[in-house]
Amino acid sequence: MIIPSKGEVKEHGTRVRSPVIAVVGAAIGSGHELTLAEAVGHELAVAGAILICGGGSGVMEAACRGAKKAGGLTIGILPGFSASEANLFVDIPIVTGMGEARNVIIVRTAQAVIAIGGEFGTLSEIAFALKLGRPVIGLETWELAKAKQPCSAIVYVDTPEDAVRRALQLCGCYRDASQENAFQASV
Repeated sequence: MIIPSKGEVKEHGTRVRSPVIAVVGAAIGSGHELTLAEAVGHELAVAGAILICGGGSGVMEAACRGAKKAGGLTIGILPGFSASEANLFVDIPIVTGMGEARNVIIVRTAQAVIAIGGEFGTLSEIAFALKLGRPVIGLETWELAKAKQPCSAIVYVDTPEDAVRRALQLCGCYRDASQENAFQASV
């Protein structure tokens, strides 16, 4: 998976920004969900993406831990009034004092959202993301239906690697080796 490296300059002189991908999920996740989240965080960092989340425990902390192990950058959009509420793996804590309303900030900032497991807070983040037109990739998360008919708005995947690949593809940030050669020729 190849995306532009930090500081890479396009021909017209603007810096290419790293993609910002949200990871959302429960503050108290199962062991399996935490393993998935840590792997997603790791893969995001390896791909050069910035991870944004709610900055708390559970899936959020596991994803941040995975990203930090791979040298990634993490942002936590905190619901409370103190940066000390952030998990130890958040690089940039953003204090909102907004409670669950901060979920809108998380998904609006992200170019794509990866949902892992989750409770009703995660469901709200999925709904806001879809309302805002952000791609949502589901890894063992909610299944949506309207009038008892399945809704195909969430792209379901089976592995952390597929989750990251699809998130980057759907936000237009994924390039394979042949696309990388074309990109290098254009700068």
